[in-house]
Amino acid sequence: MQQAQRPANAPTRFVTTRFGNVLGSNGSVIPRFKEQIAKGGPVTVTHPEINRFFMTIPEACRLVMEAATLSRENQIFVFDMGTPVKIADLARRMIRLAGFEPGRDIQIEYTGLRPGEKLYEEVLATEENTLPSFHPSIRIAKVREYGFEEVDATLHRMVQLARDVNIPAMVDLMKETVPEYVCTTDFWKKKE
Repeated sequence: MQQAQRPANAPTRFVTTRFGNVLGSNGSVIPRFKEQIAKGGPVTVTHPEINRFFMTIPEACRLVMEAATLSRENQIFVFDMGTPVKIADLARRMIRLAGFEPGRDIQIEYTGLRPGEKLYEEVLATEENTLPSFHPSIRIAKVREYGFEEVDATLHRMVQLARDVNIPAMVDLMKETVPEYVCTTDFWKKKE
């Protein structure tokens, strides 16, 4: 495999945005809860204490467009998501808005956390790991920087490990490359 050569004066700018859940988007709990309520329940929530950050589609679009147009270099923008919402509270509110009483007319069923699912969302928006930006609701993440050659070599190693189907080595390389990475399963290990 030939090594990619990045031009020294590459004009490409990489802008990443990081934020929580967008209400009403694909995969949002709102349409699922509405459907479950329309069927008479139960409304399924993974855990009574699980919470998530939310923003509306217009809010998300505006912040993404501002980040994309106002950034001056390769940056990761973290949006201020406000206060997290307990999913169980959201379910109860939606049941009441539909004219029912939670626990009497429509039950809330707790299904348990899925593998790797966390009770609390981490958005990386503290002053310790972000810097202010041009917008009060957008912060700039302070992140490790990797040189092109280092990233290129790591990607080639990952491709080779994938071709060899060497999952343990792939996970080890991912943990080495991104120390925060947590592998939540050991499905590849042989059961003894």
